[in-house]
Amino acid sequence: MVIAIGFEGSANKIGVGIVRDGEVIANPRRTYITPPGQGFLPRETADHHRKCVLDVLAEALKEAGLKGTDVDCVCFTKGPGMHAPLNTTAIAARTVAQLWGKPLVGVNHCVGHIEMGRLITGAINPVVLYVSGGNTQVIAYSMNCYRIFGETIDIAIGNCLDRFARVLKISNDPSPGYNIEQLAKGGKKLVELPYATKGMDVSFSGILTAIERLAKNQLGKSVTAEDLCYSLQETLFAMLVEITERAMAHCGSEEVLIVGGVGCNKRLQEMMGVMAEERGATLYATDMRFCIDNGAMIAQAGALMYGAGASDRLEDTTVTQRFRTDDVVVNWRTD
Repeated sequence: MVIAIGFEGSANKIGVGIVRDGEVIANPRRTYITPPGQGFLPRETADHHRKCVLDVLAEALKEAGLKGTDVDCVCFTKGPGMHAPLNTTAIAARTVAQLWGKPLVGVNHCVGHIEMGRLITGAINPVVLYVSGGNTQVIAYSMNCYRIFGETIDIAIGNCLDRFARVLKISNDPSPGYNIEQLAKGGKKLVELPYATKGMDVSFSGILTAIERLAKNQLGKSVTAEDLCYSLQETLFAMLVEITERAMAHCGSEEVLIVGGVGCNKRLQEMMGVMAEERGATLYATDMRFCIDNGAMIAQAGALMYGAGASDRLEDTTVTQRFRTDDVVVNWRTD
């Protein structure tokens, strides 16, 4: 029986999760929320995590009914992410690992999302659409590697949504993407926006520029905020469904899994579900507990790595802002 504790703090959420043999037994987190019209900066986000991490750790241990010495390994997000929040979280993980005398396992954030999605949904070998504030990738497993079939060539989809939310000055609570989703439900008019798929890759920066210009010149005249949110979602999600379907056709896959914070979006799930049904495939997705950054996903991926013999020397537990999904040797999978 392996009990793993995971520390996640790559962006504006600090989470500590505990997994026991593939069962999530604790997963509390806190979110750094900024005023409308503002994003979150690295230093202030790191300060938030530093103030919250011990409370979240105590809450996780209490929820699981465990002591720190009961865990087998301490896992933390090595990257990718914002350096200051990553470093703050890694320091907390290093400290408790030394206090408890436990091995450390550095985890790729993206792989954490994939393994949590596979655990919660039961998907076996899906094509994965990973969509979040910092990443947009279409991924499939082959020969001990999560291989990237397509990705954004500029900004991530979550960043695109967040930046447009700042233009509209809508609330960041619980997240700007969630509030755009709610506004989009009231949209009545589909405004034409650039559609930028480039082979298996996508580009969002030009779409953001176009809709920012529309908001500046037409908002309150020919279009409403709801119309713009609706149009932005429909365009972005259609692009993602297109490249995901292409990857499924190439791999001959009958499963598709959506992970990452934007994966909570019900409209994205609906559009992907229509495509999957037409192909005779199955859609797998999770809710906010597991789509959004959380400690349990780091614990789960770390437990799999630890079970395959991985652990890091203390001097190797640095963090990095750049850590690609396909840089990880997935030696815990043999299929």
